Amino acid sequence: QVQLVESGGGLVQPGGSLRLSCATSRSIFSFYAMGWYRQAPGKQRDLVAHITKGGSTNYADSVKGRFTISRDNATNTVDLQMNSLKSEDTAVYYCNAYQRTPYGLRYQDVWGQGTQVTVSS
Repeated sequence: QVQLVESGGGLVQPGGSLRLSCATSRSIFSFYAMGWYRQAPGKQRDLVAHITKGGSTNYADSVKGRFTISRDNATNTVDLQMNSLKSEDTAVYYCNAYQRTPYGLRYQDVWGQGTQVTVSS
């Protein structure tokens, strides 16, 4: 069974940077897409950014220009570089991978255990 393991969370001051990394136990190209979601207390889990096997990326409006998703084929990792962090970025960040049928149906979602990011002075 495939596993996703996140690392890199922590406490950072507003305006600072953090880099999250997600390692998978198999090739990142075996998934249709991989990405990052976040969930703040009392809120739903929302997409932050994702990257498809074809290299297309998608970002939440709230992080555009500040966050960058990237992948390393050799190490089977997907990273999220987070710059200019704000207090509202505080959340548990989850790595995700999923498949998609030729008809666009999403299936086989896999989730990591989550890593806490806290932005506070």
